Amino acid sequence: MQASLIALVALASFGILISPTGLTPIQQTLTEGDVAQATIQSPRDIEYVSDIRTEEARIAAESAVEPAYSLPDPTIARGQIERLRTSLQNITSIRSNPELITEERRQNLLALSDLRLKPETVDFLLTISDTRWDAVQTEAVRVLEQVMRRAIYEDRLESAQAGISSSVSFTFNEEQSALVTELVTPFVVPNSFFSQELTDAAKKAAREGVQPIVQTYKAGETIVPAGEIITPADMEAFRQLGLIRPGQRWEDLASAASVVLIFAAFVPLYFYRRPRAIHLNDPKNLLIISLIFIIFLGGARLFVGRTLAPYGYPIQAAAILLASLYSFEVGLVIAIPLSIFAAFGLPNSSDLIPYYLFSSLMGVLALGPARRFWGFLLAGIAVSLTGAATLLAFRIPIITLDWVGILQFIGVFAFAGFSSASIALLLQFMLAQLLGLTTALQLLDISRPDFPLLQFFLRSAPGTYQHSLQVANLAEQAAEKISADPLLTRVGALFHDIGKALNPNFFIENQVQGSINAHKEANPEEVAATIIRHVTDGVQLAKKHRLPRRLRDFILEHHGTLITNYQYNQAMEAAGGDVNKVDIEKFRYPGPRPASRETALLMLADATEARARAERPATDDDIRALVTSVIQTVQKHNQLDDTLLTLRDLRLITESFVTTLRGTYHPRIQYPKAAVPDQDTTLLVRKDK
Repeated sequence: MQASLIALVALASFGILISPTGLTPIQQTLTEGDVAQATIQSPRDIEYVSDIRTEEARIAAESAVEPAYSLPDPTIARGQIERLRTSLQNITSIRSNPELITEERRQNLLALSDLRLKPETVDFLLTISDTRWDAVQTEAVRVLEQVMRRAIYEDRLESAQAGISSSVSFTFNEEQSALVTELVTPFVVPNSFFSQELTDAAKKAAREGVQPIVQTYKAGETIVPAGEIITPADMEAFRQLGLIRPGQRWEDLASAASVVLIFAAFVPLYFYRRPRAIHLNDPKNLLIISLIFIIFLGGARLFVGRTLAPYGYPIQAAAILLASLYSFEVGLVIAIPLSIFAAFGLPNSSDLIPYYLFSSLMGVLALGPARRFWGFLLAGIAVSLTGAATLLAFRIPIITLDWVGILQFIGVFAFAGFSSASIALLLQFMLAQLLGLTTALQLLDISRPDFPLLQFFLRSAPGTYQHSLQVANLAEQAAEKISADPLLTRVGALFHDIGKALNPNFFIENQVQGSINAHKEANPEEVAATIIRHVTDGVQLAKKHRLPRRLRDFILEHHGTLITNYQYNQAMEAAGGDVNKVDIEKFRYPGPRPASRETALLMLADATEARARAERPATDDDIRALVTSVIQTVQKHNQLDDTLLTLRDLRLITESFVTTLRGTYHPRIQYPKAAVPDQDTTLLVRKDK
């Protein structure tokens, strides 16, 4: 269901993005690379920064940059010189070895691994005198050092090797010079390498050195003569002048598809990583969010052809509405793709996207928990002020406005903020009533003491009502500690036992102290059925008084699938401990188990308050032991498996419960009884007065 809905919303968004925009007729359809059938002139004066011409100039500057190489590496030169010296020593040892005959010396010289000596060179080596050989060695080392001091590139190695002979001293004869050259050549290797980093830095510097190119056209000036091919720069001018509509090029379609796919993945992934947003698991809620998204997106694309209309369109109402219906997190996340889609591909998208985005986000943040009318008013003011600041940053610097234009923009900002807040307030009330959604304003309204159902609850079952108040205090404070919804938790706790109001005297908290407990003599199964029935009775009362469906979850889930232990134990005693004679399912609440952190808090708070009322813990240790016991019991029966509560949450809940109960059951001073004067003394006092 969720995947199908995401796919449908993505397809609808894609269709809206590639459809013709605006309410004004399109003048011409032109495509890059076509031949202009007629001379196209500028209809008005215009001056704009040409991104295409600027990019072309920057690319040209980059292309003119030569490849950059690193500095010659001296370690390579030292290594090669050392290798040369080793080879020269090997040659010397072969030449001076008396145990070798001439042919053996010749073969050994030809077999040297680092050198590839020619046969005639070897013959010359064997005949040269030691004095001249020493001079050749010294010269070879000097020449190699001199050559390796220069930068030798990989692609210019042969050129460097070819120039070795020119570095040999002119005091050597031709044969000696050739020998030095042949000895040095194998050891000349690249010592300077291509550096992508240096090259990129040079290109970047060249690119940044190109200033943005400002293109100007006067009214009537020719942009493209007839018969000329339309270039990308020409298309840019047409878009700036509003002379064309976006053509259905595959690049445009791919661009729209790409941005849609990005957010079709982003939004589900975000909420997948935030599994505590359980309201998004409801298909109805997802459908409402999707419809709001599509309706506001479609409306925004109709107003893009006007000068001021896009800035007055109340697209911010969508984010504020979603935040008031669900959570500020939903409003923030949905505002991002909606703002980008609404202005995607438009000539003024560079200022319209931040205008929509920042004003929507600030509106949601200013709204807060949406518990008061003033919250919506503040959201509207935030939309107006943020919109003005955004355009002051992104649009006003590139246009010229007179006082009339300034007043027009101020009116547009004010209208956008007022209409966004008004639409969000109206729609959240209507949707909450029609679709049974739960909003903060609605929760505040039904939690007022004069709400008819609470009045009925107070008059019919005052003891249970007081118990519900205590549970609400416990659960609400714990909800704040674990970042759950404290208002929803409190209101759900107020109504969780409302079913007991239909049979109040059956429950001990409503019985007069000292009265006979009818539970002891009655059939345990019948007593359990009556107790369990307060859950279904509560649901019926909730439906009758049109409580939000979310509150019915608190009624259904606050006992989960636990059993009525007292009655079950009575039945087991009557059966002599024979499990087969007692049907445990007759003592089990219908459930389901808590499916949210808020209903789980209610289950824990309800059980904790009931035990604390019965056991009256006197010390902090007693209170902590009681709370820990309740949580362990609930965990033992797997009642928290569907709630996403973490161990950290349970620790914070324990500390919150202990703190709250400490204030309720703290030790009190036993005041001495006042002496009551007898009647005669009282009369005397009165007479004296």
